[in-house]
Amino acid sequence: MKKIFLASLILLASLSTSIAQNSNKPKLVVGIVVDQMRYEYLHKFHDRYTEGGFKRLMHEGFMMKNGHYNYIPTYTGPGHSSVYTGTTPATHGIISNNWYVRKLGKSIYCAGDSTVTAVGGAEKNGNVSPRNLLTTTITDELKFSTNQRSKVVGVAIKDRGAALPAGHLGDAYWYDKETGGFMTSTYYKEELPDWVKKFNNKKLAQKYLSKPWKPLYNIKTYIQSVEDNNDFESPFIGRETTDFPYDLKELMEDNDGLGMIASTPFGNDLTLDMAMAAIEGEKLGKGDDTDFLAVSFSSTDYVGHRFGPTSIELEDTYLRLDQGLEKFFDYLDKEYGKGGYLVFLTADHAVAEVVNYMKSIEVPTGSFDTRFALTQLKGFTREHYGEGNWILNTSNEQIFLNRELLEEKGFELSKVQREIADFMLKFDGIKEAYTAADMKSNEYTEGRKHLLQMGFNHKASGDVLLVMEPAWLTNSSRGTTHGTGYIYDTHVPILFYGWNVEAGTSTRYCTITDIAPTVSMLLNIRIPNGASGQPIQEITK
Repeated sequence: MKKIFLASLILLASLSTSIAQNSNKPKLVVGIVVDQMRYEYLHKFHDRYTEGGFKRLMHEGFMMKNGHYNYIPTYTGPGHSSVYTGTTPATHGIISNNWYVRKLGKSIYCAGDSTVTAVGGAEKNGNVSPRNLLTTTITDELKFSTNQRSKVVGVAIKDRGAALPAGHLGDAYWYDKETGGFMTSTYYKEELPDWVKKFNNKKLAQKYLSKPWKPLYNIKTYIQSVEDNNDFESPFIGRETTDFPYDLKELMEDNDGLGMIASTPFGNDLTLDMAMAAIEGEKLGKGDDTDFLAVSFSSTDYVGHRFGPTSIELEDTYLRLDQGLEKFFDYLDKEYGKGGYLVFLTADHAVAEVVNYMKSIEVPTGSFDTRFALTQLKGFTREHYGEGNWILNTSNEQIFLNRELLEEKGFELSKVQREIADFMLKFDGIKEAYTAADMKSNEYTEGRKHLLQMGFNHKASGDVLLVMEPAWLTNSSRGTTHGTGYIYDTHVPILFYGWNVEAGTSTRYCTITDIAPTVSMLLNIRIPNGASGQPIQEITK
């Protein structure tokens, strides 16, 4: 009798899963962006991952092993925007995290909005919205498809990691380091929902920071990383070394207070806590229409910048994130049934190696001194064009010229752009230099000039665009960064799992701008209005 009963349960479970898989729509779509995640981390740390975290996506989902960013620069704001719009900065307009605006004479922030104010957090952290994003997102299109009945929520430590994926029509919540809770702005709400207030009242950030950061395992077993204490990593303020353990409670005061959680793996834990609170608070996936949860794990980026991709700290952060993902996926199974939800996971960019580490093992690399180069450039312009403020701004490996002064003095803009580009090629560390005239008058289909063009916005980008030599960074000593078009910055995970996704892998080249069109095809909704990517046919077949 027990055997018959057990067999019946197994049959019912199988039928339930089959029904969920073949339903005409998933209950929930979960978009996951792991900030600064290289594709290689899936395999580098694979042996120590749990069966239910990254491995579940890799082995039970579909993995595009050759997925890349298809533009320069590879930063957080453009990355999140490109994943969710299906196009590049040339179209969606988020050309960097911050960029210079000529008519304002200053730089603006990608998610900055002076017309909105803080809700539930510090005033200085509340001028945030998606208004600088010029196209729709996949989350917007989901809302349009159901006459805005679908719910969309974006959650991240970084405000841009929440606001840009949530699109123009969703709700976004980000971490406020002043209070240790999550906040939003008047673009979204006039008051925090009760469930957010309840979550913030738990004071989870304070609890996480009250305990030390120790390795999950015996430190001698972290064989994928260099020695713990070295000259490549950047220590926390108040410490001269970069070795475990870290007394977070003691270090907090000198390291951004409650903001320090972002630079530890516990920032990811807090994000997961908030994501599950959002599911319950908004009752995501419990209605008649598909809902969307956009989650960005920001702490991997903070840890990666400070300690680099070969550090024990980074390895430990990914092992902990993997355990968090396992708990999260188990939670989703319970809420929606295995196969009742759709997940994609990718990154907003990858990362370069630490320059000092590369030097220590005699691999070609270098640090470009931007201050010295700018001094030389100003001397060049004075010598050739006379006295004047010829250079308005240098940022994001771009040079902005004073076009009004050039016109006033009778100089031809394109000629000056080319002269300055040629001058910059004289510096060690500069591999290529292109002009705005090049970008506007030519159509490049391959190489780094193509990547530059896909990141070039005719109205907003600079006059001269520079490309560094491979493995070169600007003003780099300890720690590392990203932003180039080289493979170490472009190669990221692209994984789909769950509803109507068959297990498999492909080594075909694809781009992160293919993610949004793929989700559109799976959900049978409109592709975002500026999308240039194509559906991944291995997944949508």
